[in-house]
Amino acid sequence: MTFSLSDHPHRRFNPLTREWVLVSPHRTKRPWQGQIETPPAETRPEYDPECYLCPNNVRANGERNPNYTSTYVFTNDFPALLPDTPEGGYAPHPLLRAESERGTARVVCFSPRHDLTLAEMQPAAIRLVVDEWCRQYEELAAMPHIGYVLVFENRGAMMGASNPHPHGQIWASEHLPQQILLEDASQREYWQIHGRSLLADYLEVELERGERLIHVNEHFVVLVPFWAVWPFETMLISRRHVSAMTELDDSERDSLADALHALTVRYDNLFRISFPYSAGFHVRPTMAGDWTHWHFHAHFYPPLLRSATVRKFLVGYEMLGTPQRDITPEQAAERLRSLPSVHYKHAT
Repeated sequence: MTFSLSDHPHRRFNPLTREWVLVSPHRTKRPWQGQIETPPAETRPEYDPECYLCPNNVRANGERNPNYTSTYVFTNDFPALLPDTPEGGYAPHPLLRAESERGTARVVCFSPRHDLTLAEMQPAAIRLVVDEWCRQYEELAAMPHIGYVLVFENRGAMMGASNPHPHGQIWASEHLPQQILLEDASQREYWQIHGRSLLADYLEVELERGERLIHVNEHFVVLVPFWAVWPFETMLISRRHVSAMTELDDSERDSLADALHALTVRYDNLFRISFPYSAGFHVRPTMAGDWTHWHFHAHFYPPLLRSATVRKFLVGYEMLGTPQRDITPEQAAERLRSLPSVHYKHAT
């Protein structure tokens, strides 16, 4: 018998985090008797008078939103990070350690329309969001005590989004987040050994093989990573070695908007629903240092597995041992790649 990635259990290595994932493709043949849910009907008005993110409406803290017509940004009314946290720590024992963490958190409304998502916005409108992300990154990076700026979106109630209005968040923290620490160590070591970007070399391999690609344009590639944990997990990687979104020129920003649109449309078309996910951009830290090794990219982590009502959970062996998946990254990429690039709501 000859070993096969598409038939036999195996584990795959993630060079960014130096973690392993167990892949069990033979399990896709087993019958499914798991939890079944009915997704809520997707009917939203263009404007919701009860939505605290819509233009002119009052938020929870009593402030009124302006009558915005494009993107709109404000400091989160209930932020996880505060700029005036006293500096200090707690360490009564080497095994009991805590440190203060300063920072801030902002909300970015993508559009004044309550009924849209990134997938339903046109690339030109998404480009305005990209420009806003860049402005926010530059502004937050210039603040004292800020070491990292993380732009992300939780899409859908399944991912904890408390409001369906199209929006994302930006958290700016004093120290590097845990996943950034892992990716920084791997990318730095690879650069020191090879003199090249880890993700640039990885992208070269993926472009040559083609089996995990979903969307390719002049400046960006969307793919299912070889080491993906979530069933339809994807990465978006810049073809040019840049370390932050602010380094992108006009053409590259247009390509980024196009890539975001192409991916999110395919996600929605997969199960013909507004596809839930958590997604975010990984960029170089903002604190002083040499960050040449950083390569700009984004991660998309959607939970759905077999349909709009069946999702994957990290349980049992995955929480106590190693993350595991059944469908291979190659199979997931083929399904996403084969979907139409026109949103199902707009298809004729």
